[in-house]
Formats: sequence, structure tokens, C-alpha cells
Amino acid sequence: MSTTSTPPKHDLGSLKIDDRLRTTGKTGKRLGMFAALIGVLVIVGGLLAAFRSRKPMVEVAAARPAGDVRADALLNASGYITPRRRATVAAKVTGQIKEIYAEEGLHVKAGQILAILDCSQPEAALTSAKTERDATAASLADLEVQLANAERELQRAEGLRSAGVNSQQALDSARTTRDSLRSKIALTKEQTRAAEARIGMSQQDVINCTVRSPYDGIVVSKDAQRGEIVSPISAGGGFTRTGIATVVDMNSIEIEVDVNESYIARVTPGQKVIATLDAYPDWQIPATVRTVIPTADRQKATVKVRISFDKLDPRILPDMGVKVAFLSNEPPAAKGKTEAKALIPNSSVHSEEGKPVVFLVKEGKLERRAVSVGREHGSDIEVMAGVSPGDTVVVKSAEALKDGQAVEIKQ
Repeated sequence: MSTTSTPPKHDLGSLKIDDRLRTTGKTGKRLGMFAALIGVLVIVGGLLAAFRSRKPMVEVAAARPAGDVRADALLNASGYITPRRRATVAAKVTGQIKEIYAEEGLHVKAGQILAILDCSQPEAALTSAKTERDATAASLADLEVQLANAERELQRAEGLRSAGVNSQQALDSARTTRDSLRSKIALTKEQTRAAEARIGMSQQDVINCTVRSPYDGIVVSKDAQRGEIVSPISAGGGFTRTGIATVVDMNSIEIEVDVNESYIARVTPGQKVIATLDAYPDWQIPATVRTVIPTADRQKATVKVRISFDKLDPRILPDMGVKVAFLSNEPPAAKGKTEAKALIPNSSVHSEEGKPVVFLVKEGKLERRAVSVGREHGSDIEVMAGVSPGDTVVVKSAEALKDGQAVEIKQ
């Protein structure tokens, strides 16, 4: 009996995936994809909310009255307040500051003491010069006594020589002694005058130890302290001061501006000017052109113009920034009366559907306002209706603006 061996058959059915397991896997994948999508949407929504909540930054300007004379200015320029008389007061001699009375803001009169230096060395030199003068004066008295005696000796020698008792040599010797004493007395007198001159110099050095104000003004800078060494010349080492205090004559305050040489023909001495300090933008200060400096700056292509205030004010301080408007000499009546209400920058006016609109800022939010505009005045434009003087208008913004939008004003 023969037996045959059959090869084993593989059970492929064991590799079959249960339908229940297949369904569960698809559901897990779908849930994972759905959760990831929800996460992305949440992140995007958060970014959009953060972007929408961010306030756009805007630049603003105040609407000015239409009657502002600066609107019809021939030329506008900017510069600084400068005094014609401004001095850094220094000592004439080298010395250590013993007392200093200068303080910033101190009103001083001409001749008022600002500082006192240590005068021990000049005073010692003065004492030495006086002692030398006194010693020379004492020797002069002795020489005068000797001269009187020499005069008598000469008279006796002449008498003896006339009588033939004395020799000519004795007479010549007596005369030589007299003349020598006269020369010594003349020399001593000159030495005394020289000693007097040295006394005067030493006295002046002592006087120079007291530093005084050269004129009425205000101390704007205290440049040295008690105990420091001051000198009229720089010692080169960096430890010696050359100035003690800076005094400004406030009555000499004026405006200095640089005008482009292309427009300098519009500026003449005596021309009326309206000045506006950067610190007080709503304060219009009348002024007059004092002089046009007769030279140009080759590098900047400008000409320097100096302007005097018609009336000084304590609020006007040196080195303040100022803007000036050079006015026309034409009477205002000849230009006609304007009906505009306000002046605003050209850049604040936008066109929507062919109509001019502006955005006002009120309580941190935008208000869209339709306006009626008139003539242009340089970088400004007249507003006939829609804006009143004092309103805050948006001049520039990096983003599109909407009515009612909260904004942040750029400082």
C-alpha cells in the first residue's frame, strides 16, 4: 500500500481583515484630520483676531483757521533762536576757583561777580613789587644826600683851583663824582618808575582774579566748579577749564534761518515775518527781517537771514526751533476776502467716488467726513465746509482706514 504526501496548503483566509476593524481605522483617520483642521482654523482665527484688534498708526495735524496770514506767505523757512550777544566768560589769569556764584538761570547785571579765583600768587607778586619799589626809593634818598655833598666838594675844589692851591685833576675828580651821582639818581628814579609799573601789573592780576559779567543777561551754562583750575588758554591736558560760565543777553534774541538761494530774491530787509515756535505751534509771533547776510553757503546752497522780533517774550529761549513765513508787502485787502473755514494739509484729503473726504480723529476713533475744498496754498488746501479750525485730521497712514475704526496717533 503506497501512500502519497501532499504539500500543505496556505490558509489565505487568515490574512483577511475583519470589516469591523477596517471601519474603525478609517474613522480614526477622519477624526485625526478633522482635529488638525480645527487646530489650523483656531490658529488662523486667532491671528486674524489679533490683526483686527491691532490699532493702525496714523499721523495727524490740526486744522488751522483760514484767516491765518501764513497761508499767503511768499516763502516758508525754518531755523533757530540765536542771541547776537552770547559770551563764554573766562578768567584773564590762570588760577584755582575759590568761589563761584554763577548758576544756570541766574539773571546778572553788567559787572556782577560770577567767580573769584585764588589770588595768593598775584598778591605775593604785588607785595614783592611794592618791596622792590620801597627799596629803590630808599637808595634814591641816600644818593641825593651824596649828591649834595658832592656839590659842596666841587664848589670847594673850584675855589681852591681859582686860588692856585688845588690841581686840575682834583677839580676834575670832584666834578666827575658829582656827575656820576646825578646819573645814579636818574637811573634810580627810572627803576622806581619800573617798580611802580610792576605794581600796577600785579594789582591788575589781583583784580583779574574776580570774574565779572560783561553785560546784563542770563547765565545759560555753568562751565566750571569750585576747586577747578581755569586758564585763558587751553593747557592741552584736558584738566584745565577755559570758561567759567556762558552769559546770554536776552535783549539780543533773534531768529536765524537758512533760505534756499533760489528764493532769496523774495526776502528783503524790513519785510514782515510771522514766526511760530515749535514749542508753541499756535502762537504767531510778529517779526521783521533785520538783514540778509551777503554771502551764500556753497555746500548747502543757502543764504543766512537774521530776523528780529517786534516784541520780546520770556517764553522765547535760545536754540529753540522756529518756523517763519515771509509775508508779502501787498495789503491784505487787495487779495480779496476768502470764504474758507480752515486750512488742512493736502495729504489729508482723499477721493472717494470722485468726492473729497477726510478722516477726523475723535476720542481715538475715526470719523469719515465729506468736505468741500478750495484753493491750494503750497502744501495746504482750503476747506470751505466739513472741517472746523482745531479739528484733528489724519495726514498719513500705512493702512486703509474705515469710519469708526480705533486708531493710535503717532507721536
